[in-house]
Amino acid sequence: MTEDLNKETFFQKVFNYEKNKEWKFEGELPCVIDFWAPWCGPCRMVAPVMEELSEEYKGKVNFYKVNTDEEQELGAAFGIRSIPSILFVPKEGQPKMAVGALPKPSLKEAINKELLTVAA
Repeated sequence: MTEDLNKETFFQKVFNYEKNKEWKFEGELPCVIDFWAPWCGPCRMVAPVMEELSEEYKGKVNFYKVNTDEEQELGAAFGIRSIPSILFVPKEGQPKMAVGALPKPSLKEAINKELLTVAA
């Protein structure tokens, strides 16, 4: 299940940018954050894929959604200019952003490469 985040839950589960200037991931598992809006066609195409992936990676990766209409500050904090924008957040290191409605194989590849591969 993907989980909707608001500013408060984002601070608890991902990153509190008001408290920390440097990136500091607050979560226990790496995560994927889908920045979306209800009026966005490509966002609606990505949503069921995110649900499928959240089941496939259950216990390994958390999946979150941020409605940029309701949470404009979060969108602004990450410089979201177009949606969908998908943020891949590893447990260690910097998050990486992908823009656009990526197909499921591309999302899986990014998750496996960015989130589940431990850098040597």
